[in-house]
Parts: sequence; C-alpha cells; structure tokens
Amino acid sequence: MPKKTANLLVWIVLGGGALLFFTLSLLAVAMYFSSDTTASFSLSSNQVLEIELEGIIYDSKAFTDQLKEYGTKSGIKAVVLRINSPGGGVVASQEMYEAVKKFRADTHKVVVVSMSSTAASGGYYVACAADKIFANPGTITGSIGVIAEWYNYGDLLRWAKMESIVIKSGELKDAGSPTRPLTSAERVYFQSLIDGMYNQFVSAVADGRRIDRAVITKLADGRVYTGQEAKENGLVDELGTYQDAVAAAAKMAGISGEPKIITAPKKQVSLLDLIFGNASSVLTLNPDRSESHIRFQYLWR
Repeated sequence: MPKKTANLLVWIVLGGGALLFFTLSLLAVAMYFSSDTTASFSLSSNQVLEIELEGIIYDSKAFTDQLKEYGTKSGIKAVVLRINSPGGGVVASQEMYEAVKKFRADTHKVVVVSMSSTAASGGYYVACAADKIFANPGTITGSIGVIAEWYNYGDLLRWAKMESIVIKSGELKDAGSPTRPLTSAERVYFQSLIDGMYNQFVSAVADGRRIDRAVITKLADGRVYTGQEAKENGLVDELGTYQDAVAAAAKMAGISGEPKIITAPKKQVSLLDLIFGNASSVLTLNPDRSESHIRFQYLWR
C-alpha cells in the first residue's frame, strides 16, 4: 500500500474515532440534563412548588421561566424558593426580584423563601420579593451592596514592552480600561454608578421587608449576617428549616393536610442545544469570564 494512502487511512480512522467520542460525550451530557425532569403535577389542590436558586446568579431566564410555567398551574397553591446563592449580576437579580413580585400580584399565590447555607447580596435581593423569609440560625445572608472589580494588567504590558493604543469618541468611552490606572474623573463616574445601583438595592429591601429606608441603610454596609442576626434586625421573618418553610407556605395558602411537594423540573437540553450553544442558561455558564471587563454585581465575595 502506498505510504500516502496509508497515512490518509490513519487520519480517517483517528478523525472518525475523535468524532465518535465527541458525539457520544455530547449524548451523555444531554441524557444527564434531560433525565428526571418530569414533575408529577396533578389536579389536586394541595401542591407546593419548589424552585431552587443555586450558585452565582448569571442569568434570570431559567428561574423566571420555571416560575411562570409551573407556578401558574392550577394545582399549585404556593411556591417555596430554596435559595443557596451568594448573589451575582445586578440585572439578573433585579429581574428575578421583579418576576417574583409580578407572580404574586398576578396569581395571588403565596411565595415563601427557605434560605440554605447562603442567601447573600443578589440572593437576598431576590428573597425580599417573597411573602415570608425563613433562614437557619447559621445561614449567611445580607451583604446588601454593590461591587465592581476587574484586573489591571498595564504593568505586565509595559514589562513586555507592549503598548495599548486607544482611539475614542469621549473621555469616558474606555473608562475602566485594564491597561492603565483609573483617572480621578473615572473614579467619580464609577462611584456614581455604584451609588445608583446601591440605592436600588436598598429601596428593594425597604419595600419588600416593609422597613423604613433609614433603618435598612444602617444595615446595608456590605456586611453579612447570620440568620439569627438577620432575624433580630428584621431582614428575615422566621428561623426555621426547609420543612418549616413548606409548612408555613401550605398554611398561608390554606392547604389542609400534608402538602405535596413538586420540584420544578429543569429545562431539557437537547443534543442540538449543546452543539449550537443554546444551553448556557441551563448549564449556568458565566457568559463573560473575562476578569479584565468590569462587572457590577450584587455579590458576596
């Protein structure tokens, strides 16, 4: 057999093997994320829907879709939000908060929050839209505030004898550039943005918790609180477990007897979703992992 033909056959075999491995891997992931996603909804009226908010908040779509699609079913009389999150994006947290408020107003159904290990910053922001908040004594919550951070690698560029060249239309167009120090004008500019987002956070907490804004402002210096401290300061309503939150939700919704817990199913991910990139919100991927770009976050570090 000619050498060129033999080499071609080797490459065909290797390429086919790699393609088969890649396809089988995608199928395995797709089967994993599409498994166990069917909830047992029924016509009975003693159902409580559980929706999980887990990890850093990057996007609100999966959460809001679950709330709208499953929370509005006739058999669901109350919703329990199980939150275990240090917060995340400003806009995503705000969208979840508004979605819960709208859901309550439109459906008149009870929403109770059960805080797990952590429900801080953006996680706490979302919780404030509920009818009642439960926390464990050791839950970490609070962290009412905004943070913006990024890496500056200007010294590294200069060490490598590289120069960043920028042509811009206005003084603040490249504010926060990772290649140079902030100017005094940029610091004022960013602080004004931070202050505006902070005021939005404080207003949401004051409104959701029905506490005077001045009281919330004193608590909102970025620090976290234990569940016990949060209860003493009015940031949560009750100390209790997940089971306590479910029982309270059932009682507030007028459910008699033992409520049936329905866990909101995760969206199914197809092979096409994985191939063509439509699964990021389901896989909870950070859409921008570059630390050189400034991000404003309701996040406990």
